[in-house]
Amino acid sequence: MSFVKGAWKILVGIKDGLALLLLLMFFGLLFAILSARPNATTIRDGALMLKLQGTIAEQPAAPDPFGALFADGPVMREFAVRDLVHALEAAKDDAKVKAVVLDLDGFAGGGQASLATIGRALDDVRKANKPVYAYATAYANDGYQLAAHASEIWIDPMGGAIVAGPGGSNLYFGDALDKYGIKANVYRVGTYKSAVEPFTGNQASEPAKEALNALLQEIWGDWQAEVTKARPKARLQNIIDQPADAVESANGNLAQLALRDGLVDKLGSRTQFGDYIAEKVGQGLDETPGSFAQIDYDDWLDANELSDEGEAIGLITVAGTITDGEAGPGTAGGETVSKLIYNALAEDDLKALVVRVDSPGGSVLASEQIRLAIQAAKDKGLPVVVSMANLAASGGYWISTPADAIFAEPDTITGSIGIFGIIPSFEEALGKLGVNADGVKTTPLSGEPDVFAGPNETFNRVAQSTIENGYRDFLTRVAKSRNMTVQQVDAIGQGRVWAGGTARQLGLVDRLGGLDEAIAEAAKRAKLGEDDFHIRTIEEPVDPFTELLLAMSRDDDAKTVRLDLFGHAAMRQRLTMLQAAATAQELVGTTGVQARCMECDLMVPRGTQSALDRGGWAALLARWL
Repeated sequence: MSFVKGAWKILVGIKDGLALLLLLMFFGLLFAILSARPNATTIRDGALMLKLQGTIAEQPAAPDPFGALFADGPVMREFAVRDLVHALEAAKDDAKVKAVVLDLDGFAGGGQASLATIGRALDDVRKANKPVYAYATAYANDGYQLAAHASEIWIDPMGGAIVAGPGGSNLYFGDALDKYGIKANVYRVGTYKSAVEPFTGNQASEPAKEALNALLQEIWGDWQAEVTKARPKARLQNIIDQPADAVESANGNLAQLALRDGLVDKLGSRTQFGDYIAEKVGQGLDETPGSFAQIDYDDWLDANELSDEGEAIGLITVAGTITDGEAGPGTAGGETVSKLIYNALAEDDLKALVVRVDSPGGSVLASEQIRLAIQAAKDKGLPVVVSMANLAASGGYWISTPADAIFAEPDTITGSIGIFGIIPSFEEALGKLGVNADGVKTTPLSGEPDVFAGPNETFNRVAQSTIENGYRDFLTRVAKSRNMTVQQVDAIGQGRVWAGGTARQLGLVDRLGGLDEAIAEAAKRAKLGEDDFHIRTIEEPVDPFTELLLAMSRDDDAKTVRLDLFGHAAMRQRLTMLQAAATAQELVGTTGVQARCMECDLMVPRGTQSALDRGGWAALLARWL
């Protein structure tokens, strides 16, 4: 009996101990969460700190909170373009902000149109007589595009700046598929619809190269023009035209080369940079070398919420690949986006709708689902204005067709009017294994498309005819929207991609301009003055628990990324390899007819959360739980 009593006391003790431990963990987590939340009351005079560790996106993808919280390495983040621009607009008129600091160590890039938008906001800060300081261990294309707008550019003496034009290699799987007996049965329309070429051959076709080269040259020219205008003293051509000679002339010292050619203003360590900023804006709260008075980015956003006065103009963002069904932010699920629009229209208080598009396209069915929802707004009598960001190609253009007006940036990638479908089959692979397929059919389409024996001629004809009909449907929608003939659209269609400037000349867009210009046009069409409206963002609310977990993981100085030029190259390689894997997955992962621009992936980095923020074993365990 005494043994039972003793065992019972041990069990009760364990239970009480676990309860106490869980209680302590709960209050500890609660304290950490409350401490990590943005706090507007902590803002004091100093420099607005923009630590851009990650990428810039039109609509950040839903992050993995456990991957961020338990990450073994640096936490990468996707920063929303609109948030950055709003933060800078608020900073230029607030006396608390003495300067803006761009920390570009660990910056993985963004679309050129997005970076140009942020660059204009930085220019406005400088026009308000507030300096902008940029620092990085090393600068690559995207980082330097932002840094060029700074009053002073600093670089680590161990770093450097290398400017390389856009472009690169794609993988072509033709021989590999032949080797393993896999056949990609492709159905497409469009001379330039190169999305399927990685699965049908070993290199890009000449028409595809011609179109892509023209696009890249136009975008690269715009990049050089923007940077030269922002920083006239930068002698870019030396490092662009003959990079090897330039580097050798500086004995391999890339930092000195950047200083000599005017790409940067000063060399110095992070500590020296911090001490310099402290002289301008004040000392930090601690006395750590290199600290200076800072205003936290998230706190600043929390303290400067958007106005909700006046009439409402709805803003819906369609970002990422357009997919069937539901999807989180950063991916345009047809069901999700259309439902958001219909729900907003049901409230019956919107005066106009602005559609921000940043998508390479995707599922035709999902694109049509979104287009119908946008058309419903127009049928209701609302002015509809489309604002194209970095990408509005294929399905991204399909959903833009109901607009009363289309705005694009000069560097927007648009067009790619064409569709395709891919169905893999394994008849040759099975033959190599000595396996054959046979059976009985009651009609020519019984069991088709046959994954074992390959689709028959009847199915191929049916599928190709369906694709051609879909392409005619695409042409008809564009022709009606743009007041063109089907023949005129076909001449500039065929799957060819265009930069925004050329697209305007061709009539695919109405005006060049960013989101602000599109909103102003929507307000004008709704007969609203510039002070008579506010923007209502149409989006799903963020899960509060997820938001708090993410807040706990941010701005940890111990996890700051520092990348020299080899580090930038390694990061770019990782993203390229992940993108190549995604391209290969398209062969078996694509469902339904696609209106998709694959070459767009060369120019806009995607997938930072999945590629660079997976976390370690603790994050994996948390995700399993």
